[in-house]
Parts: sequence; structure tokens; C-alpha cells
Amino acid sequence: MVKHLRVDREEKYEIVEKWFLKDLEMIDGKEADTDNPYFDMHFHKVYNLEAYSCASKYTFARTLNKLNEMYLKKDLKIVNFDDTYLNDDSIWSSNNRDCLVLMRICFYAFNLLCLSLCPLS
Repeated sequence: MVKHLRVDREEKYEIVEKWFLKDLEMIDGKEADTDNPYFDMHFHKVYNLEAYSCASKYTFARTLNKLNEMYLKKDLKIVNFDDTYLNDDSIWSSNNRDCLVLMRICFYAFNLLCLSLCPLS
């Protein structure tokens, strides 16, 4: 865990705590249905953390999952995350994630617009 400090015009980062991936038992996203940057990491102790954004929380979880698959191949529990954005086999989890999510939102908005323009008779 890194602490961000701003001294005058300089930005500094101080390592506060280190963990080993092999000791990580579970990542709990707390609420999969809401845009929430908070999550818990379960080691021998539970750490409550806040990411910069919900997107960065998902990116962090995907990264830990990939590292686990590459090096440890252990059963890492990732709970309370939306699987659509967590798995690589989904179209929404490609490198252009933001553009694809925006396309999805536009698609739903367009459908709502079309429905609102239909006469009710």
C-alpha cells in the first residue's frame, strides 16, 4: 500500500505496507450493483481499501487475478464484482473498455429515445 504525499510542488509516494499475493485469500468488491470504489482484501487480516474510482477497482482486481493465474494458479476468491467487467472473455473487458461501455450506454439511450417517440394509441 502506498501513501501519496504532496510536498510543495513535488508528489511523493511512501510505501506504507506490503503484502504477498500468495497470502491473499479473497477480494470483496462489497457491492457489485453500484458504482463503488470501496473493497476489502482478506489476508490474515481484512483491509478496507478505497480505489481512485470503480473502474480502477476493477482493473486492480483483474490484474491480481491475472497475476494469480500466471504465477500461483491458486483458487483466489473474487466476490461482489460484476463478472461482465471482470472476465477477459467478455467483449466489455477489452483494452477499449471505456469506449465499449460508452457504446453500451448510448445503445440503451437510443432505445429509450425510440420508445419515447412511439405514439401511444
